[in-house]
Amino acid sequence: MQMSAYVMLTAMLFRRGSAESRDPDDPDRPDNEIPAAARRQNPILAWLYSYSLGIALAMLFVMSFALHFSASLAAANEQAVLHDGQIQSVGDYLLDAQMWFESFQNWQSEFLSTAVLIVLSIFLRHKGSPESKPTNAANSDTGE
Repeated sequence: MQMSAYVMLTAMLFRRGSAESRDPDDPDRPDNEIPAAARRQNPILAWLYSYSLGIALAMLFVMSFALHFSASLAAANEQAVLHDGQIQSVGDYLLDAQMWFESFQNWQSEFLSTAVLIVLSIFLRHKGSPESKPTNAANSDTGE
C-alpha cells in the first residue's frame, strides 16, 4: 500500500526541491506518452501499461493483505481452540479489532518511513543517490 501510494502520489503531486517530485516549473514530459498508434490499436492495454507500476504495487498490497488476513485468522482460531474460545468466521474476523490493529500498525510504520524519506530528501543530500538532489546544487537551484 505504501509503495503504491508513493508511486501514484508522486506522479500527481509536486513539491519544489523534492528529488521524487517532477519539476513544478516544467511538469510536461513529452517522452512519457505511448505512441498514438498503440493507443488507438488497443486503448485498454495502453491504459493498463501506462499505470502498470501503480497497479502492480496495489495488487501486491491486496495479496499481502489477503495472506496476512488468512494467517492471522488461522492463528486466532488456533488460540481460540487452545483456550476453549469461539472459532471466528471470515466475516467475523474481518470485523475483529485485533486484526485491524495489527494491520494499521504495519501500515503506520510503512507510511512513516516513506514520509521521512520524502521530507528529508527535500532538505538533505547524499552524494550519488538517485533520491537526492545533486550535492553541489544550491538550494536556490533546486527550489528550496
